[in-house]
Amino acid sequence: MRYYEIKRIIAAPPERVWSVITDATRLADGTFSILKIEGEIVAGQKITLWSEVNPDQGFRIGVNRLDAPHEMVWSSGMPLGLFRGTRRFRLTPVAAGTEFHMREDYTGPLAGMIFKQIPDQNAAFEIFANGLEAACAGQEAGR
Repeated sequence: MRYYEIKRIIAAPPERVWSVITDATRLADGTFSILKIEGEIVAGQKITLWSEVNPDQGFRIGVNRLDAPHEMVWSSGMPLGLFRGTRRFRLTPVAAGTEFHMREDYTGPLAGMIFKQIPDQNAAFEIFANGLEAACAGQEAGR
């Protein structure tokens, strides 16, 4: 399986972290490596997302699961299961606040070929986690 992931301890309760990661306007404010989101983050709905990694392409993404304040799942892909990208956001309460875990898995028969064409997401995941940490602390993230 091919994937990108990041984990971070955020010094805020899960409810605060959840309020940030489910706010489309906040996610597209330039802090999270996301340029624009059309639509609202609502279970069963679709959003279109433009990222700094690939600014010329909007990705149509299904919001598959919202289990506040624990887990959110987004996915998109090709027909017949040829390729699927699934991003999971998991929030776990810990003594210091919340463990934030974001992972994007790529599956399907064409995943190997397509994964090679996807720009490296590690920096974007790091920017997202830094932005989330800053937003939950009530400040803007420095890049």
